[in-house]
Amino acid sequence: MSERVPSDHDSVSSYRAKIARSGGTRRPCLRFPDEAAVEDGDLIRLSLGGDLYHARVDADSSGRLLRGAYDNKRLARTPGEGENRLVEWCEETGRDPGSAVEVDELDAGYCYGIREPGKRVVYSVPDRPNESLADIAETLGRDE
Repeated sequence: MSERVPSDHDSVSSYRAKIARSGGTRRPCLRFPDEAAVEDGDLIRLSLGGDLYHARVDADSSGRLLRGAYDNKRLARTPGEGENRLVEWCEETGRDPGSAVEVDELDAGYCYGIREPGKRVVYSVPDRPNESLADIAETLGRDE
């Protein structure tokens, strides 16, 4: 069951981040804060506008970034197929490259929320999956 946590709760760490351009494209991406407990290649849960998505952490010469948020893990791993919900959120909120955002660390290394600076959000934080079940699902989901 999900736990509901406001962005200003004592258990939530908030970091300032920026929307950037994804490579040479005009698509927005999120330049992830250095303080957040994620590594290149991690798959995380990301809350945008009250909805939960999956995102893959990438890295370049400037640090870690999220190029998109997707409806499921498979799409997050191979982002060319699904709708990029991060791009949609940026358009809906008027966040262009260079715009500041707040990244809320809801469950370090697993779940994060993004919001406009100064806005209070109440997040639904999902429970972490059972590791043994997640390992089995991961094994079954691989193309071998």
